[in-house]
Amino acid sequence: MTTAKDTTGNTTGNTAEGAAAVVKCLVWDLDDTLWDGVVLENDEPVPFPAALKTLRTLDERGILHAAASRGEYDVSRRHLEHHDLEEWFCDLQVGWGAKSEAVRRIAERLNIGLDTIAFVDNDPVERAEVASALPVVRCYRADQVEELAGLPEFQPECVTEEAGGRRLLYRTEHRRQAAEESFGGDRQGFLASLNLVMTVGDATEQDLARASELTVRTHQLNTSGVTYDAAELRALAASPDHRVQVARLRDDYGDYGIIGLAVTERTADESVLLLLLMSCRVASRGVGSVLLDHLTREAVAAGRRPVAHFAPTDVNRTMLVTLRFAGYTPVTTEGSPLVLAVDPEQLGPPKPSHVHVVRGTD
Repeated sequence: MTTAKDTTGNTTGNTAEGAAAVVKCLVWDLDDTLWDGVVLENDEPVPFPAALKTLRTLDERGILHAAASRGEYDVSRRHLEHHDLEEWFCDLQVGWGAKSEAVRRIAERLNIGLDTIAFVDNDPVERAEVASALPVVRCYRADQVEELAGLPEFQPECVTEEAGGRRLLYRTEHRRQAAEESFGGDRQGFLASLNLVMTVGDATEQDLARASELTVRTHQLNTSGVTYDAAELRALAASPDHRVQVARLRDDYGDYGIIGLAVTERTADESVLLLLLMSCRVASRGVGSVLLDHLTREAVAAGRRPVAHFAPTDVNRTMLVTLRFAGYTPVTTEGSPLVLAVDPEQLGPPKPSHVHVVRGTD
């Protein structure tokens, strides 16, 4: 177990065995942290130059920004808009409750783990409250803002072209969430109304950096937790015994980009999923089971038995449930990874789906 600490020596977060998880979202206090002063009805504090630089640098790396601050929501939002900063934030939690609860809501709305969130605040009491309630969240002082971009936890292993547009993807997702709330309780009806289209195809050279990034960033909907760099994926894609496929998703609101990856080993009789993962951004769209069903039927159509390797982690049990619901049953009961397979004779007809799957780049 590794432990993250702020420069005062206070423990601020714990992560799984090995290196600390790369930060996916930096949560900002606003008053006296993002800008120099306190926003009141008649005050106009100016953003700190160091904060603006850090905002831009982390955004280019695909690290999201959110706010957990005290004050009046409308006042703070107007001040962000006045300084052209509102568009940089994927979520604003401004009010008078505990900041740890605000951070927790941000994690839920962005659908990311608390261990991938960092929090910066000028007030030591607020940092202590967050660190106590959410020990996996790394906390930093406001006077550390300028140096954050240089810390290892804020430096993703790879930065793709998609990274700089990640916040726009999340902001679009908020519009979908708002539409769902106004749609009513008919969730399946809402999903059908999105007109989701998933495109599944062999990974191209241009896809490899994003595919590698997914293996590093995606933990919950992941069968093995194995990471691949672009060179490893390139070698697998070129191997006659392997296949590397990516899944893209779009709907009426826009393009989600590459959200899924499958690495398969093919033998004469079996198609073995060495890795299957799906971005947490689309977990609520029910597309993970659709991709798995597509790959399963693709294997059967090629005359191979569908097999999947599953290695349990602290957070990927949902993926095992997805495999089991798709008809994958354990072949072995001991050892790791767990080997599961589908009996091709027991594979029924395709079920109606709210996702239209197409091959290639149609």
